[in-house]
Amino acid sequence: MPLLARSVMAPLAIEVRRGAVADLGAILSDGRISAGGDVAVVVGPGQGEKIAELIRPTLGSADFFTANGATLDGANELGAKLAARSYDAVVGIGGGKTVDVAKYAAMRRGLPMVSVATALANDGIASPVASLISDGIKGSYGVHIPIAVIVDLDFVESGSNRHNRAGIGDVINNISALADWELAREVRGEPVDGLAASLARAGAEAVLHHPGDMTDDGFVTVLAEGLISSGLAMAVCGTSRPASGGCHEIMHAIDALFPGTGSHGELAGLGALFCTFLRGDEQRLAQMSACLSRHCLPRTPADLGLTDDQFVQAVEFAPRTRPDRYTIIEHLDLSPDEVRAKLAEYTRAVAG
Repeated sequence: MPLLARSVMAPLAIEVRRGAVADLGAILSDGRISAGGDVAVVVGPGQGEKIAELIRPTLGSADFFTANGATLDGANELGAKLAARSYDAVVGIGGGKTVDVAKYAAMRRGLPMVSVATALANDGIASPVASLISDGIKGSYGVHIPIAVIVDLDFVESGSNRHNRAGIGDVINNISALADWELAREVRGEPVDGLAASLARAGAEAVLHHPGDMTDDGFVTVLAEGLISSGLAMAVCGTSRPASGGCHEIMHAIDALFPGTGSHGELAGLGALFCTFLRGDEQRLAQMSACLSRHCLPRTPADLGLTDDQFVQAVEFAPRTRPDRYTIIEHLDLSPDEVRAKLAEYTRAVAG
């Protein structure tokens, strides 16, 4: 008998609205995740204490932990602490670093994880990946997809505007990542998962063409849903392919060579724009450049304080960050001098 359908891992609950953190106890109970609030709550060092005070009355049986930095050692230490007693779930509340630590620690203990995002910097809020630093190097670790994803627009609004805007770059970078995936299919016969591609593309297109900004709840909701769709796309196909191509190779290269240059989403957006230029897609280049400009995100290396030579070095190094991945960077296989010439053309095109 033919296989008529496939099962897809997806969160039991997705909530994007104001006041979601205050309703956390009811959300966990209604979703049959934890009827009595017997959970381990992991908060970040920023808004952590404020959040903890807000939800304590509704989670009487919860234990609270603070995540300090997104390191593998820190995530393992948290995992060890979670062994002290039995929990229904781990609830990670905060930005991407806190959520990643909670995801990894929950996986190590075999516990379901609830992602409560107070910032929209990247698609890690719903992805099956945790980005953690080990021995000074950031690595990506496979984890279980969150059992629930909650985004509280009140906390997003009170957070860093720069960090939230960065999520825009991480979503629209899917357009470039998907083009790289199609290129790998054409050149190497790599299979493309249509459902994963559809999820990643839908979120990116919604953000790309939305006229609003971070002061508009409608736009912020679309951004949050776009990031969630991106995470689900990765879970559907079991790879980061729908959201990571040459754009992320450049991002990881800059992170490795020039740490602290920019955030994940800022670098992903810049990398996607440059890769789209290399691909010769003028229409997409214009759309993506206009979107990044409208939201005050970097479009050139200089916008992030990088020199042309540093960016050329990053592009040359980029393929080493994902040796198994075929993108426009591997396809063109440009020499440093050729990258420098392309960068000059790119800068003129974006400035014009």
